[in-house]
Amino acid sequence: MAHWYTADTHFNDDGIRRFFARPFASTAQMDEAMIARACDVVGPQDDFWIIGDFAWCEDDAGRAAAIATFNRLPGRKHLVQGNHDPVWLLDAVDWASTHHLVEVQDEDQLFVLCHYPLVTWNHARSGSVNLFGHVHLNWQGAANQINVGVDCWDFAPVSRRDVLLRGFELPESELFLEVERV
Repeated sequence: MAHWYTADTHFNDDGIRRFFARPFASTAQMDEAMIARACDVVGPQDDFWIIGDFAWCEDDAGRAAAIATFNRLPGRKHLVQGNHDPVWLLDAVDWASTHHLVEVQDEDQLFVLCHYPLVTWNHARSGSVNLFGHVHLNWQGAANQINVGVDCWDFAPVSRRDVLLRGFELPESELFLEVERV
């Protein structure tokens, strides 16, 4: 069993597709690409962490599309709620778990998952890493805070290894360093 992470999929959300200039001709093409990329890496026994903003589902057609998409995705699906995840979605499908913030031990690495980037978090001084979304392409993150949104990862889920390698490429967060001095 492995853990996989993603955020800001916004399935069926044409406004997000257009606003962030996602490289797809339609939402159907975008959704199919993200489903295929998830199916390429996430196994049936893997934990698939969706860190907020799963789908646009503000009308009956959107709700039906969100449920259909959920059923096509592989793995044991967990939701860390984002600002575009309505309450009805929590009960409409069979999430393995739902959270606002959760700590995940992935091999030797502790990840703190929240849809929003945090200023500080549990065990931040001792090596835990904050995985987040919400900001799309506006911030890649920092050495100990990684944006796992699909816009930053070629619309595919990422592994522990992917996240930790990205962390080596990013600078320390100045904001985090200031807060931690207090």
